[in-house]
Amino acid sequence: MVRNIVVLGGSSHPQLNATICDHLQIPIGNVLLSKFSVGETRVEIKESVRGKDVYILQSSGGSVNDHLVELLIAISACKTASARKVTAILPLFPYSRQSDIPYNKTGAPLSRASNCYNKPDFPYSFESKPQTPHPDHLPSAGLTNGVNGLHKGLEKLQVDDAISDPHNSQNGRYSNYKPPKRSDTLDSQISNTSTRLRNASSSTMVNGNSPHDENLIATSSKDSPFQPRPGYKQWVAQAGTLVADLLTCAGADHVMTMDLHDPQYQGFFDIPVDNLYGRPLLKKYIRNEIPNYQQAIIVSPDAGGAKRATAIADGLGMPFALIHKERRPTKITDRQNASMMLVGDVAGRTAILVDDLADTSNTITRAAKLLKKQGATMVYALLTHGVLSGDAIDRINASALDKVVVTNSVPQEEHKKRCPKLEVLEVGHIFAEAIRRVHHGESISVLFQYD
Repeated sequence: MVRNIVVLGGSSHPQLNATICDHLQIPIGNVLLSKFSVGETRVEIKESVRGKDVYILQSSGGSVNDHLVELLIAISACKTASARKVTAILPLFPYSRQSDIPYNKTGAPLSRASNCYNKPDFPYSFESKPQTPHPDHLPSAGLTNGVNGLHKGLEKLQVDDAISDPHNSQNGRYSNYKPPKRSDTLDSQISNTSTRLRNASSSTMVNGNSPHDENLIATSSKDSPFQPRPGYKQWVAQAGTLVADLLTCAGADHVMTMDLHDPQYQGFFDIPVDNLYGRPLLKKYIRNEIPNYQQAIIVSPDAGGAKRATAIADGLGMPFALIHKERRPTKITDRQNASMMLVGDVAGRTAILVDDLADTSNTITRAAKLLKKQGATMVYALLTHGVLSGDAIDRINASALDKVVVTNSVPQEEHKKRCPKLEVLEVGHIFAEAIRRVHHGESISVLFQYD
């Protein structure tokens, strides 16, 4: 039995909360979780946590935003109640698929805005570095007019290049430019309108408004909206850094999760983050449940999971294959049309798809169809996090997948009732052992090879 510890369970996964507390042989903490009629989250700690280590369990399946806010309020409540240390246990980390790298609609990283200084034929840029002088060449004279002369020269060069280049989209703006008249400017119109309003102050007022007010409103409404310059592209919100900052500011001293979709999330925190692996569970299932697994082949459904799949294949001494997925926008709409290509031989073998997360299950079902088309006898899908939102269950039932194996990092009770192909692995004992080791100051590296 572990002493001087309190384990509080969130509302996202009650079954996992009970499993972890059973392994630790402690009762689950007494906490009141509810909502006000307006929809705001209410958290009330019903027992003393002063000077104790508090572990708050909350996954991110289902209502992700409500569960995240509930976790943040619970962390803040424990810190306010003088808890010695607060650890957030997140089997599935929220917003883990929203990387901080900006992406456009086609899935490629945003490129730098195009201008006359980063064209291939422009010899210099603000990022140019002076080259090392050749022994036979004299060094350059440098800037004759200093930095101000450089700025003026670049401004003049930008305008001249825009006017002289017939293919430049800004050519019309500079070539047809004429300075506006004094009477056409907005300041002049407002000034003239104000003068007319002062001269008409003695005129009759209707409903407290002068007839000239309508002219002023109409003049201000004619302002043109913002028009971005050529090459302007929108920036995607940095949800990863935001969630990390929210957990830290709420008072979390430690974060524990499993199979982060993007490992760079650990670098967003200023507090320790333990990223446990579900890989040992999947390896154990392959050895014990798949007959003649040495003759099977591990397949990664995309290039992003190749490292994860190769680690399992190397650990079990199995061959490896990869499905290359390329997204191209169609000519009619902006929707993405993904084409898949198999790299490897799966004919006459059992194919085992390995991935960290399945949400809509579109990737694994299309991959299973391709594998069966290439001659695979059976297709398994081994996933750490089975979110399975939307019509994912119906898609799996109608797909070429023979069995889908997931962990219970998110609740799977309803999914099992609807999908006979689904099999669930227990991860509660892994988190329970991690909590015990962290509480006693022991190393948790052994859990990375847990069998």
